[in-house]
Amino acid sequence: MLQSKLFTKTSRNAPKDEEALNAQLLSRAGFVQKLMAGVYSFLPLGLRVIRKIEAIVREEMVGIGGEELSLPVLHPRKNWLETGRWETYDTLFRFTSHYSKNEYVLGPTHEEVIAPLAKQFIFSYQDLPRYAFQIQTKLRDEKRAKSGLLRGREFLMKDLYSFHKDEADLDAYYEKAKGAYARVFERVGIGKDTVLTFASGGTFSKYSHEFQTLIPAGEDTVYLCEACCVAVNKEIIAEQPACPSCNAKNLKERVGAEVGNIFKLKTKYSTPFGLQYKDEKGAMHDVLMGCYGIGISRLMGVIVERFHDERGIIWPESVAPFRVHLIELNGASAAGLYVALQKEGVDILYDETARSAGEKLTDADLLGIPWRAVVSPKTKGKIELKARNSEKAELLTEEELFRKFEARNPKS
Repeated sequence: MLQSKLFTKTSRNAPKDEEALNAQLLSRAGFVQKLMAGVYSFLPLGLRVIRKIEAIVREEMVGIGGEELSLPVLHPRKNWLETGRWETYDTLFRFTSHYSKNEYVLGPTHEEVIAPLAKQFIFSYQDLPRYAFQIQTKLRDEKRAKSGLLRGREFLMKDLYSFHKDEADLDAYYEKAKGAYARVFERVGIGKDTVLTFASGGTFSKYSHEFQTLIPAGEDTVYLCEACCVAVNKEIIAEQPACPSCNAKNLKERVGAEVGNIFKLKTKYSTPFGLQYKDEKGAMHDVLMGCYGIGISRLMGVIVERFHDERGIIWPESVAPFRVHLIELNGASAAGLYVALQKEGVDILYDETARSAGEKLTDADLLGIPWRAVVSPKTKGKIELKARNSEKAELLTEEELFRKFEARNPKS
């Protein structure tokens, strides 16, 4: 990609109404643009990051049997009346059609849609288990949208729903989901900072589980067992004052941002919609359900909160918009190198703009692409390569550069 052709430009200053660091950096770097409180446009660079995150999440969900679908954003009022959440779900966007006078909901979550849908296809024990997921926009009427991408009114989320004939099957899949979530967070770069957290379980389970990334910008208080890397959310610490894993009492208070959660719904949503199956003896039973969410756009904000310095973003390589930022300075040309690296399959942003060296290098730090390759008269026919998360640079020949990236991205 030629940097001169980018749809967006960088900015020296953050928007005056942005307090969250993730929103400041993402806006300045041209990844997102705020439309109004809690609502952002994802610009080309930002969308590239979102797609990288999506791909990792999708791969892990398919790996535990998930089938991808896409459910409507627009929901009928009657479905939310069936579950009793029309009046109790406090962040619903509700409105009345100008023409039909029917009332609708803009989907904040999809239990009210997936359960009656599953009823059309699940009849017998032979139809179970089943697992369906989507990556889709959600809308919630948050009282105060804040923290940039960490709490929005419109956001991108992955939600998976599982359907089971008994608790043993639900429990087994729940553990699989825990493992898949751990792999997701490891692959996007925050695995070491993200802890399994016991939280309120709601109607049918004593506990649910959250995945909390320990960052100063987090909105949740958790109590961490440093020996087990397991935490307890503040909302249940009174009833669970010790580590749920090793029973240690000396839990450390930390601040976290929730990036995922999993719940055993059991029959909470199958019962209202009559979602049942017939067992081997012909008896009817309510289907048991589980749900598993990951905030895709929130995850992008959390990654920026975790990986940055005073100069800008530092993207983990797995989710970066490009792997290499190729920069030519002071009249040198890197056009041939750009073409050659592209042929090798290296995902690359090429800054061939006619700007000062200071402007180009400042932009490179702000954008946060993992590797910066500089060609200038000072490099004397070689390429200066530096990792964004390092202050050390090395001079390489083209052959050495190709070998380095081939080793990091071997051809199949």
